[in-house]
Amino acid sequence: MIKKRCGKGYEVADYKKNQFSKILTTPVEDGFHMPGEFEPHRGCVMIWPVRPGSWPHGALEAQRTFVEIARAIAKSETVWMLAAPDQVCAVQEAFAGEEESSRNSEKKERGQEKVCVQGPEEAQTGQNTGNGAGRSACAGSCEIPCAPNIYLLPIETDDAWARDIGPTCVVRRSRDKEVRGIDWNFNAWGGSVDGLYAHWEKDNLAAGAICQALEMACYDAQHFVLEGGAIHSDGEGTVLVTEACLLSPGRNPKMTKAQIEDTLKKYLGAQKVIWLPRGIWNDETNEHIDNVCAFVRPGEVVLAWTDDKSDPQWGLSNASLRVLEQETDARGRRFIVHKLPIPAKPVCITEEDLAGFVFEEGEDTREAGERLAASYVNFYIANGAVIVPQFGDENDRQAVRILAGLFPEREIIPIYARPVIVGGGNIHCITQQIP
Repeated sequence: MIKKRCGKGYEVADYKKNQFSKILTTPVEDGFHMPGEFEPHRGCVMIWPVRPGSWPHGALEAQRTFVEIARAIAKSETVWMLAAPDQVCAVQEAFAGEEESSRNSEKKERGQEKVCVQGPEEAQTGQNTGNGAGRSACAGSCEIPCAPNIYLLPIETDDAWARDIGPTCVVRRSRDKEVRGIDWNFNAWGGSVDGLYAHWEKDNLAAGAICQALEMACYDAQHFVLEGGAIHSDGEGTVLVTEACLLSPGRNPKMTKAQIEDTLKKYLGAQKVIWLPRGIWNDETNEHIDNVCAFVRPGEVVLAWTDDKSDPQWGLSNASLRVLEQETDARGRRFIVHKLPIPAKPVCITEEDLAGFVFEEGEDTREAGERLAASYVNFYIANGAVIVPQFGDENDRQAVRILAGLFPEREIIPIYARPVIVGGGNIHCITQQIP
């Protein structure tokens, strides 16, 4: 393990130099499959937002919303928040709350420097100088306490889309219930064809780094471009995808649809792939499945919907509904489709938003009035809750009511998530479950 010093004395692995071992077989060969998101989790991975081209006005609103989402998830499962070494103290302060911030201000006024809590030595001994119980060090980097059930992993990325750059996890039905990760090739949603930023090297290293930090074996799938938001599994052999995304020219242009499907089956342990034609209109990921359709349990899905025929989403959702009505899942069941409305009023970039962005060369830019791909389908299913985006729209409450009926065993936690959709995705996009 090659390490470098960083921040306030923390050590993080230099994953560019560390050549850790990856599994060269496929999950299906080893008896693994991708479970449903509604199945039990060990925890959830998130990434601290800082990228100026994604999060306007210094990312302050986005960061407050990420904290709220992380706290909601942490009620029922562990959250690991990735952050760059120089962000460690900022993340801890954000979670500390007003009382802690007030104490820190008083210390600074008296000339006392604030010290980040718990370095690697304390993590390994179980001692703690700050605000959380000690934890044993993990393989790649130390878990640093931020809040109850929330730990920071000092791993640097290019942006904060944990769903797309984190590992897709697969499990084996056996006594040990082993969990492994899959390290796909990430190219910023299209590479040189229509990728959203010019440099994504750190993002592409993240899945392997997370697997190592959480001590999971990792499958090498770097030959195949895929993001976590492009796939949805029922845990029983059926996987949902969209043609618009997986057949886009910026991903795997030399592969046929049949070859792409075969790869998904080999790595996700699927018996059947359902191809919906389109996703959410103007979704800059080439229309990820997780924004338009999601399993709530085997045989049942929610589908983003509008009855407004003048809305461009109407035709896209109807095309997907026709496929779902004609198809069966891997076990021969007809799909039960629950229509989940999109916001009644489009969520758009404002002049105020636009003034807060700082775009780098080669990065996709935004325009005032640009419609964002807002969808209530982009929720996260935690062990004890469903975290649902809200947009200050008249359909917010209806979406909560529908999901409450579909998840009676879980608390429905609505969170105002416009600061996240401004970045281009939403709650599901910034989370990645670890079974």
